[in-house]
Amino acid sequence: MIDGSVIEGIVFDMDGLLFDSERIVQRSWEDAGNELGIRHMGSHIYHTLGMNVVGRNEYFLRVFGPDFPAEEFAGRTRVRFREIVEEEGLPIKPGVLELLEYGKSRGYKMSVATSSRSGYAIHNLEEAGIYRYFDGAIFGDMVHLAKPDPEIYLKACEAIKTRPECSIALEDAPAGIRSAYAAGMIPVMIPDLVEPDEEIKALVHRQFKTLHEVIGLLEQMDIGK
Repeated sequence: MIDGSVIEGIVFDMDGLLFDSERIVQRSWEDAGNELGIRHMGSHIYHTLGMNVVGRNEYFLRVFGPDFPAEEFAGRTRVRFREIVEEEGLPIKPGVLELLEYGKSRGYKMSVATSSRSGYAIHNLEEAGIYRYFDGAIFGDMVHLAKPDPEIYLKACEAIKTRPECSIALEDAPAGIRSAYAAGMIPVMIPDLVEPDEEIKALVHRQFKTLHEVIGLLEQMDIGK
């Protein structure tokens, strides 16, 4: 119980939370940047976590100016990402399957709220065999405003008909935590590439190392499922 409310749903971010994909994205950015003669592109991922493609392009234009080859860079990174995944696979983060099984068995409504585009996200979720666990999903090309705006989380709750204040948001990145908090949800952070600063720590309900620990939190809450 939180503020007397029964938890109705769980909303999952995707990259960096369900999949260990952010490091692969970082490698693809670094390689694509080197091909284009732009060094250290991989380091810029720390400033764009949680952004959709529009937000990332706006960031690149601010940093590199109007001559930044956004479309060519995006195309090269997509190719390199697929090459790495084909060679090495796309790892699922620890605790994902256990938490999804627990959530389904306990009757939680579950959805995805990812800034990634629908085609990319659905492909990865289906390939991993976990798309079937979700009752709804909102992707980056289904919203007008990117995280940290609350739009994506509000729509994710609407998609599964749960109240934001009765829904847990699972996030790995600061922008996602800000988004979930602004939506009035219960933010729980499992950091990936970026550890929370004091501002973000003040917004989260709990912070864990893996999704395994979220099961323990739900059990402790004694929500009467």
